[in-house]
Amino acid sequence: MNSVAVSSNQALWADDSQVLADVSMVGREQLAPAAYRIDHEGYYPLDIMANLGQAGAFAGHLDQYGARYGLAVASMQEISRHCGSTGFMTWCHDVCGLYMEQSGNPALLARLPDHTAGRTFGGTGLSNPMKAFTGIEKMALKARKVPGGYSVSGTLPWVSHIAPGQYCGVIASVDRDDGTRSHEIMFLLDLDERVTLRKCPEFSGMEGTSTWAIPLVDYFVSQDQIIADPARPFIQRVRAAFILLQAGMATGVIQGSIDSAREVEPSLGHVNQYLHDRPDELQAELDEMTEVTSRLCQTPFDGSKEFLLDVLDLRAWGSELALKASQSALLHQGARGYLMNSSPQRRIREAHFVAIVTPALKHLRWEMAKQMREEVPA
Repeated sequence: MNSVAVSSNQALWADDSQVLADVSMVGREQLAPAAYRIDHEGYYPLDIMANLGQAGAFAGHLDQYGARYGLAVASMQEISRHCGSTGFMTWCHDVCGLYMEQSGNPALLARLPDHTAGRTFGGTGLSNPMKAFTGIEKMALKARKVPGGYSVSGTLPWVSHIAPGQYCGVIASVDRDDGTRSHEIMFLLDLDERVTLRKCPEFSGMEGTSTWAIPLVDYFVSQDQIIADPARPFIQRVRAAFILLQAGMATGVIQGSIDSAREVEPSLGHVNQYLHDRPDELQAELDEMTEVTSRLCQTPFDGSKEFLLDVLDLRAWGSELALKASQSALLHQGARGYLMNSSPQRRIREAHFVAIVTPALKHLRWEMAKQMREEVPA
């Protein structure tokens, strides 16, 4: 059954331009009209995401669909152009699929076709572990070995694109009897009847990303859920691809901001000409960024330090340009852009999110400085 589904979808999603056209149509016709509800009213758009899945938005980067990272990033850009929240959830969904496929675990591979096609949904809970590996935070989840698997306890804050009955990739530290760290495990956390999600405080926007805290008490993890044991070599291998995929969030918010600035040129161009960061200038920088992204997408699993530095630098560039472009769009639109339901007002919040979501701009700079220090001989 699954192999039949994969092969039919491979044929359906074989043409990059057709996938992008279909994704773009869902973005324009369904996502754009719902963006305010998603950002401000907390509407979690699983129905629209299911349609994006059918269009092939969540497949491109996976090996079984040709490892087309450029297509995955371009799809995410098209989605984020209309709604940054859904662009972010697309990234969550994409990296969850990446974990499942790269795990090599037959039980998880069997679940991948439904995930890719948007029939089931899953996110990622790696914000805390990514910061813990860098020394910014402590690991939130603890695991201990038990017959047949692991028992996990702790509370994971700020996990997006999850709901009861869904799932997400998470990491827990495994301690020895004396309390010292043995290693970490990575697993697919099924949000079944054993798990009660806890509400997060209200955000300034992006309320429809379905973001929750996950408290666990002696949650049993079976072998069917294991993504990697130990987790660190796995994370080392997928880290650059994980971060690179986020480029689509940034470029989409930037392109949407440029669209908003251009929208008012006929009526306000005569005064907007005196502003800095005009649409043509921003578009030229975005085009340059897109070229760099395209090049890096050709080798997402390049394990070299140089490649990782290039990816970190691209991700930081995306944050900075999103902040600049969204502010410019608001200034170009003036009072109409300051209305609560305006696209520029929403994109200001989306751009700030691009700059603070893991890896945040400060985290990226910290990591780049660390990598550069390791390059310099003592």
